Amino acid sequence: MSDNFSIKVLLVEDDEDVRLSTAQALTLAGFEVESFASVERARAQVSFGVPIVIVCDVRLPGMSGAEWLPEIRTIDAELPVILVTGHGHIAMAVQAMREGAYDFIEKPFASERLVAIVRHAVERRQLTLQVRMLRDALENWHGIQAVLIGRSAQMQQVRRTVKTLAETSADVLIYGETGTGKELVARCLHDHGERRQKNFVPLNCGGLPESLAESELFGHEAGAFTSANRLRVGKFEYAHGGTLFLDEIESMPMAVQIKLLRALQERCIERIGSNKAIPFDCRIVAASKDDLKLLSDQQKFRADLYYRIGVAFIELPPLRERREDIPLLFEHFVLLAASRYERAAPVLSSAQLADLMAYAWPGNVRELRNVADRFVLGLLGERLTQARGTFDTLPGLPHGLPQQVESFERAVIIEALRRHQGDQQAAATALAIPRQTLHDKVRKLGIVATEFKSAKQ
Repeated sequence: MSDNFSIKVLLVEDDEDVRLSTAQALTLAGFEVESFASVERARAQVSFGVPIVIVCDVRLPGMSGAEWLPEIRTIDAELPVILVTGHGHIAMAVQAMREGAYDFIEKPFASERLVAIVRHAVERRQLTLQVRMLRDALENWHGIQAVLIGRSAQMQQVRRTVKTLAETSADVLIYGETGTGKELVARCLHDHGERRQKNFVPLNCGGLPESLAESELFGHEAGAFTSANRLRVGKFEYAHGGTLFLDEIESMPMAVQIKLLRALQERCIERIGSNKAIPFDCRIVAASKDDLKLLSDQQKFRADLYYRIGVAFIELPPLRERREDIPLLFEHFVLLAASRYERAAPVLSSAQLADLMAYAWPGNVRELRNVADRFVLGLLGERLTQARGTFDTLPGLPHGLPQQVESFERAVIIEALRRHQGDQQAAATALAIPRQTLHDKVRKLGIVATEFKSAKQ
């Protein structure tokens, strides 16, 4: 793959006057152009992943543009080829479109029309190369990085904390809004620690009626109550040697909290209907979307239980606060959905990408994954998100218009730098602003452009 996504136009035209005028029109429009008089001279420029689009005449001495097309598609099927045709060769151009040409334009043509077609082709090529880079990064990530995906500073800190805590047996409390991936973090703590060979046992406390809580947590003996037809092992026993994940612990009934606290303090339980103490050794990972300290101050959560489970903390940022991770996460979910539904993985348009970047994501990563699924299934149009959920309409965003604008501007600039792998000139061109303006904004926002230099981050 190329070192950056600054796309060059490869122009193949045997008529010298047409070649010069076409190259001039494209250059004036801001494109870098390399011209050739024949396919034979241009062929060496084509390879897989090369950052170019091709504008080629259909009729040429030697190999024609139509004959060259199958060869190009064999090398890189997603490389845009725009064919230029005379009036008498329309049928040939239409056939070439069926065989994979990006577009065709008939002579004589207005330079504005050619520039518009080339601009769309360049945009498509940039997105294609970006997707390939994302897929390459996803394929080459391992361990925690391959599960907790993201390049943002927040996610880098989360991964460092998870890696540190995974090597211990400390109980952990995970904070995060709905859909931020609390169970995923809990599984990472389990899978990358010494308890990975034993059970990971999740329990949603929000769906735990008080009447069944004791049986779920501690188990019961056969005949302990009317419907107890056989012995049942509780979650604590089943998680022995492994990890017990208590999700939505803020929803646990107060009476159950008392029994949970006692079990955690004594590290043993008694099944219902038995007086025998059964010791357990499992790591406790709890998760909450609310501040348990605040709830305990309001006497809505037991303070002694909070201090018992609050040994180590991991706070997951909402997706709107790490927008630079959206393209990578979305591509990851698109690939998973494409494999699951046995569909080709579609490529985002720039307008769709902008839509994703501007949306506030109240459902966080879970909502992003659902949108990716619908995108793969072809259930969405050009607009991928709901208008009512755009960046400037939902709560929970930075307070005040200046802060919201800065947050959005930062995300857009980071995305442009990532797409162009740290090349500020290319990023400035894509953003349609002077390079110095971009440089000033990068410095003001504290963005480190060099972090995006490598293609395999």
